Amino acid sequence: MEKSIETIWKEGFMKNEALVGPKVTNLYNQKSIHFIDKYKRMFKTNLNAIAIGSILVLGASFFVGIPIMGIGLFLVAAGVFAVNKKLVKGLERIDENVNSYEYLKSFRSWLDDQISVNTKMARFYYPLIFLSTIMGFWFSSKNGQQLSETVMNELMVKYPDLTVVFGMPLIGLFVMVFILAVLALFGGKIYYWDLNIVYGRVIRKLDELISDMEDLRAE
Repeated sequence: MEKSIETIWKEGFMKNEALVGPKVTNLYNQKSIHFIDKYKRMFKTNLNAIAIGSILVLGASFFVGIPIMGIGLFLVAAGVFAVNKKLVKGLERIDENVNSYEYLKSFRSWLDDQISVNTKMARFYYPLIFLSTIMGFWFSSKNGQQLSETVMNELMVKYPDLTVVFGMPLIGLFVMVFILAVLALFGGKIYYWDLNIVYGRVIRKLDELISDMEDLRAE
């Protein structure tokens, strides 16, 4: 049965085999480099997907008659892309000429900063995504007539006493503002949920690796 790194490390000290320690160190160095390279690839792939996806949505929105939604989503995506592209530069500046433990700790510190920045942005961009989608469909056109006009005409026939503000039912505005407030309030939690889906397994592996190395350093 293959021995764990921790077992090899302990046996190396007990048997006083000088080569065991360096072997374990080399294994951790390899794992650290592999891990961070994998995260970099995933992160850059997701950024490229955001950029390409936003351009496709923008083009499609004009084709199907909902340009407001396309423009709104494109601007939100462009903001997220620009901020995270800048954060990538910080990732590239991490000193690789240190031991694997310090390398991983530096990477974890960068990751915490990246998550913190995106958590704050999420409180704004989730509401903006929702608002862009609603406005996009509300002001969309079909057969030369806006959807908003069609809906409002039907509502006014059924509910002649309906209160209208800014061309929208007052109750509809209340519901929209409520949803926007909820998204702003829980935007950070929604982002963590998204983060866990995409990077959760990788981040857990990172924390396990750092924890293993700290246990070995303490012994």
